[in-house]
Amino acid sequence: MRTDARTEDLLRELAPQVLGRLVRRHGQFDACEDAVQEALLAAARQWPEQGVPDDPRSWLVTVASRRLVDLWRSESARQRREEVAAALDPLSPAQSSDQDDTLRLLFLCCHPSLSVSSQLALTLRAVGGLTTAEIARAFLVPETTMAQRISRAKQSIKAAGLTFALPAESERPDRLRVVLHVLYLVFNEGYTASSGAALHRGDLTNEAVRLARLLHQLVPQEAEAAALLALLLLTDARRASRTHADGSVVPLAEQRRDLWNKTQIDEGIALITRTLGTTRIGPYQLQAAIAAVHDEAPSDDETDWPQILALYEVLERVSPGPIVTLNRAVALARVDGPWAGLALLGTLDGDDRMAHTHRLDAVRAHLLELAGDPAAAREAYLRAARATASLPEQRYLALHAARLH
Repeated sequence: MRTDARTEDLLRELAPQVLGRLVRRHGQFDACEDAVQEALLAAARQWPEQGVPDDPRSWLVTVASRRLVDLWRSESARQRREEVAAALDPLSPAQSSDQDDTLRLLFLCCHPSLSVSSQLALTLRAVGGLTTAEIARAFLVPETTMAQRISRAKQSIKAAGLTFALPAESERPDRLRVVLHVLYLVFNEGYTASSGAALHRGDLTNEAVRLARLLHQLVPQEAEAAALLALLLLTDARRASRTHADGSVVPLAEQRRDLWNKTQIDEGIALITRTLGTTRIGPYQLQAAIAAVHDEAPSDDETDWPQILALYEVLERVSPGPIVTLNRAVALARVDGPWAGLALLGTLDGDDRMAHTHRLDAVRAHLLELAGDPAAAREAYLRAARATASLPEQRYLALHAARLH
């Protein structure tokens, strides 16, 4: 069975909306998700041959609702089956609401009764549409571990009888923190896909930007929500320049800046300008500020690397982690030379969180090349190429290794 790209994009966009609609109407998150998955499969089979319905979301809601009726009929007594069937008469297009329940679904998946790791994993699966394997790579854990985590999270929602409602004001900060992290991870998986033939997955980055915009509209007073939207816009603005026509990778230093999306840059800079200094600084404000420095520079050589390094130093205090240190090493190398960056990279060698990613070796290879050690750089490039499942990144790293032969 083959599904064309437009149909796949449409199904990915509609899936969380349909799931949100069903959960709001019927509850039982796990049963609703199973029903939505069956409806998506039916659409993937039928739409390429029969055409996309006039109201595809209502079509999916109707099919998924019927699946729920079938499920509950098989589990109930005759009288109860008849009551359920009557109560769950499928929605007609006239009854269909334009309300987008995706944000409610986000907050349900980020309920405080779930562990933070389960919140992230479940939301990426239900709202972001990522596969279990993609989520596992985002968390740097084995796929089997992630599958168990998602299953436990769904069972926890069922057991706790969680309501499909926006959180109370007192709960919002903690719930919002997880939602922001989820959207950040969804965007990152789309911006540099962890596997496959394409460097970029527009379905994921577009959905992350859409949800970040909706979230900002819902909580306009939240500085970090505005900052996340700014960060995603400022980063996504470079999309058109990140690959050549053949799909090969173009590093930031070599990108054509005239291809960058000025509208997104202007919107992102306006958002972060309004946000900085209005509240206690957070990680997304700092990352957005770093992205703004890059986007405002006329060229790579004219980039204010000392400012970027200073921002990374603050970010490492506010939100420490190996990826922040990795990025600070790159900035440090631009300011104080490659050996300074390599020394900082050495502090990550014993960090288990870097064992499932190729990025440490990729950055080390680049800095070793700049430092004039081609043999060591070649070995690091090859290690990085073997460690990534992204075909464009494999080719990019292998090509650099071959040039140093």
